[in-house]
Amino acid sequence: MNDTGTHRAVILGEYIFEEKATVRAAAKKFGISKSTVHKDVSERLKTLSPTLYEEVRTVLQKNKEERHLRGGMATKEKYEKLHKIGK
Repeated sequence: MNDTGTHRAVILGEYIFEEKATVRAAAKKFGISKSTVHKDVSERLKTLSPTLYEEVRTVLQKNKEERHLRGGMATKEKYEKLHKIGK
């Protein structure tokens, strides 16, 4: 593994932990794919910084548990917006 991937994994882990960000938000922020973010924080980070890995894992688990709520809110907002446009 090269230094770029190592450095990126740590930066991504710190960002996700500090901002309580989702994988999708981190990918968008850093201009990389969700797959790359997920691989970095779930595989590479585990060997690089076990403490940070556990912190990030906690954030990602919380995000996973809440994603159905965020999806429901997004759908609600979509239809409220469509309803306002229709009036």
